[in-house]
Amino acid sequence: MEWKLYASLDKGRRRLLAAALTLGAALALPGLPALGQDWHDQHWTGTWGAGPGGPPLPASTQTFTDQTLRQVVHTSIGGKRVRIRVSNEMGATPLRIGAARIALRAAGADIVAGSDRPLTFGGNAWVVLPPGAPALSDPVDLDVPALSDLAVSLYLPGTVGATTIHGTASQTSYVSLPGDFTAAPTFPVQRTILSWPFLTEVAVDGGGGAAIVALGDSITDGTRSTPDTNNRWPDWLARRLQTVRDPVAGLNARLGVVNRGISGNRLLSNPPEGSLAGRSIQERFDRDVLATNGVRYMTLMIGINDIGNSSETNPVTAGDLIAAYRQVIARAHAKGIAVFGATLTPFEGAGYYSPEKEVVRQAVNAWIRSGDAFDAVIDFDRVTRDPANPARFLPAYDSGDHLHPNDLGYQAMGNAVPLELFRSLKAGKTETAPARR
Repeated sequence: MEWKLYASLDKGRRRLLAAALTLGAALALPGLPALGQDWHDQHWTGTWGAGPGGPPLPASTQTFTDQTLRQVVHTSIGGKRVRIRVSNEMGATPLRIGAARIALRAAGADIVAGSDRPLTFGGNAWVVLPPGAPALSDPVDLDVPALSDLAVSLYLPGTVGATTIHGTASQTSYVSLPGDFTAAPTFPVQRTILSWPFLTEVAVDGGGGAAIVALGDSITDGTRSTPDTNNRWPDWLARRLQTVRDPVAGLNARLGVVNRGISGNRLLSNPPEGSLAGRSIQERFDRDVLATNGVRYMTLMIGINDIGNSSETNPVTAGDLIAAYRQVIARAHAKGIAVFGATLTPFEGAGYYSPEKEVVRQAVNAWIRSGDAFDAVIDFDRVTRDPANPARFLPAYDSGDHLHPNDLGYQAMGNAVPLELFRSLKAGKTETAPARR
């Protein structure tokens, strides 16, 4: 009967009736989910980051048993809201974080009163990270100053091995006595560590900023700089971006600096099993660069470990490195990221130096300076070398191992980055990348 009535109606009335029936059916469906909150007005920018390495060999793996980690990190850019990224990307078993909080650091392991905020993950106070996976916390309101210290506290129930870890933090963090002390204003310290387990990024929202990722090895990581002083060269760049107002470049305080240097890292190959030197740049690029909040620029200083560890029977050539550089540049450009190539600093006197390897370093630097592929060049070699012996560091900049700068050398490197490379920001987006030169 109903079908006969529907068939007897004219075409226009049939359309109206069909629409009404469809609407009625939709309204009758139970439990339709409401749309989530609008996230399009959020502008997350990395203010701090570290590249994870691992997993270490079992005998050298740090272990935590029903303990809280309070990790100290130094911001580059400020914001009104904050979130963190934790990682089990090098782990082979699930990682359970029982509680997490963030606060402004007062001194040592203690936090500023009233600044403590609980962190949740999808609304839960805990999170389980599957092997190989990261997790982002939900945003929380916190007025984060630029160039300040944050304390990120993670409670680890049970026994947990630090299989995903940044091994050369040059920053003291703290391990508690047994128990959940994530909210403790005064932290009960059992021991200290100079590493960052599981924590890989802190991002802030507010101001529509952009991030500069410093990608590289130990010289970007700040190896042999004085711990707890933030004397890595990316730290010096971050200070300049907050304090120098260059009317030509139109700079402001909305450029975050995220240090993805890993000591011992290479461009072409992975380190031996159990190393904390991270996967090769080609392998970790997506995770450590593309996944960084707000990335618009990247500095690339990598290759000295490839050259230094090169074997006589199968030596790494300048052509090998240049081909890999081109791949990394192409992948960055495909995502709208400008890439600034940094020349390799001197290493005569280092344990793995040889005259033949110096020839390769010089050939790579000549190609970088040629402007053949990078958007611009940062000439760290020129800044740090001894004019009387260009294969060596200037003595005032040498940490003593003839491979890594000291604090003064890192400061010179950070001060040598041309600020005009970073164009002004408009409406939360960067202008066109700087022209190649």
